[in-house]
Amino acid sequence: MIVVFGVLVFVHELGHFLLARRAGILCREFALGMGPRIFSVKRGETEYTLRLLPIGGLVRMAGEDPEMDVLKPHMEVGLELGEHDRVKRILVNEPRSTSSRVVYGTLISFDLEKQLTILLEQEGESRTYHVDPQAMLVNNGQEAQIAPLNRQFRGKTVSQRFWAIFAGPAANFLLAFVLLTGAAMAYGIPSNEPIIGEVVAGGPAAQAGLRTGDRVLSINGSPVSTWEQVAVTINQSPGKQLNLVVSRNGEELKIPVTPVTEDNVGKIKMTQVIEYSFVESIKYGGMATYDFTMMILTGLGKLVTGGVGLNELSGPAGILQMTGHFATKGFEVLIRWTAVLSVNLGLFNLLPLPALDGGRLVFLGIEALRGRPVDPNKEGLVHFVGFAFLMLLIVVVTWNDIQRLFFQN
Repeated sequence: MIVVFGVLVFVHELGHFLLARRAGILCREFALGMGPRIFSVKRGETEYTLRLLPIGGLVRMAGEDPEMDVLKPHMEVGLELGEHDRVKRILVNEPRSTSSRVVYGTLISFDLEKQLTILLEQEGESRTYHVDPQAMLVNNGQEAQIAPLNRQFRGKTVSQRFWAIFAGPAANFLLAFVLLTGAAMAYGIPSNEPIIGEVVAGGPAAQAGLRTGDRVLSINGSPVSTWEQVAVTINQSPGKQLNLVVSRNGEELKIPVTPVTEDNVGKIKMTQVIEYSFVESIKYGGMATYDFTMMILTGLGKLVTGGVGLNELSGPAGILQMTGHFATKGFEVLIRWTAVLSVNLGLFNLLPLPALDGGRLVFLGIEALRGRPVDPNKEGLVHFVGFAFLMLLIVVVTWNDIQRLFFQN
C-alpha cells in the first residue's frame, strides 16, 4: 500500500514540481507524506522531505509563506552584506554578530517583492539597502530564501499557473499509460481473434478435445469472428451443450462442449491467444487508460445522480484491502490496479471542488474571464471550507470501510 501510494503521490507532485520549476517558481519544499518530518535534505532552492503519514504530498511554492511574515516595522534587524553591499542575509532574533559585514538598525520599511529594498534607521539617519534576489531570511536559526514577485506562484501568468496545477493530474494519467503499456509489453495483449490459447488440463475444453491453436469458426451454427463472441456465448450458456466448429491444420472439426457453472456464468477452461507487439502495446496503453477514465467518470456520474450512495464508497482502508488482494494475484494484476488508482487520483484532483487542483483551476478560469484575480482572502476561505468538506468525506468513507471490514461477514 505504501509503495503503491508512494509512487502515485510522487508522480503527481513531480508533475507540479517540474512545471512550476519550468515557469521559474521558487519551490520551497517537495514532500511525500503529511504530518511531522522524519527526514529532509536540501538541494539547491528546494528542501526534499519525507513526512510521517503516507496519505499525500505537497509542493510548497513561494507566495504563501508564513515564515516570510516575521518582518515588522520598528523591529531590530541585522543585514549581512555581500558583493556590492547587497543584502545576502536578513537576521531576525539572531545573536548579535561582530562581523564588519553585518549592520544593524531599526526597520522602517521594506519591499522584498518588487523593489528589493530595505530602509533602516541607524543612529538617527535613514539608509536604504538593496537586497539580493536570492537573499536568505534567518529567524531563530531557520533560513528561508526570499521570493521576489517574479519567483512566486501568483507572479506568473494565468497560463503558467494553469500548467503548474494541471501537471499534477496529467502526470497521473501519463503514469497509468506507461504502466499499462509496460504491462502489455511484458505480459502480452489478449488477442481478439477467435483462436484458442491455453487449454486447462481436465477442464471441459480439454475433455471435449479442443486444442491450443484451434480457430473457432461457429457456435451452434452461428459464425463467430472475434474472441469476444466466443466468450459471451460460453458465459451465457452454463450447463448447456454448445456445438463448436473449429479449424485445425486446414480441417474443420465439429466438437461439442458443455460449459460448467462458475459464479453464475459458463466456463470451459480455455484462454485466448496472447500477442506481443510494441506498437499494439502502445495502442493498448492508450485505450486502456481511456477505458478506465470513462469507467470512473461513469461511477462519478452515478454518485451525482444518486445511482451510487455514499455507503458504497471506499476510503484509504478499503483501498488498502483491495491493494493487498490484488497483490496476491501477481505483479501483472498489481500493475493494472495501480494504473486504475492513478487514473482515479488524476480525475479526483480535477474535480471542480475547493482545495483540489480542479478548484484552483476554476479560480484561474474566473481570473482569466474577469481580467483580475479573485481576492486571495476570499479564495483562501473557499479552499478552507472545501478542505473541511473533504476531511468529512474521508471520515464517512473510512467508517464505511470499518463497517465492511469488521461488522459484515
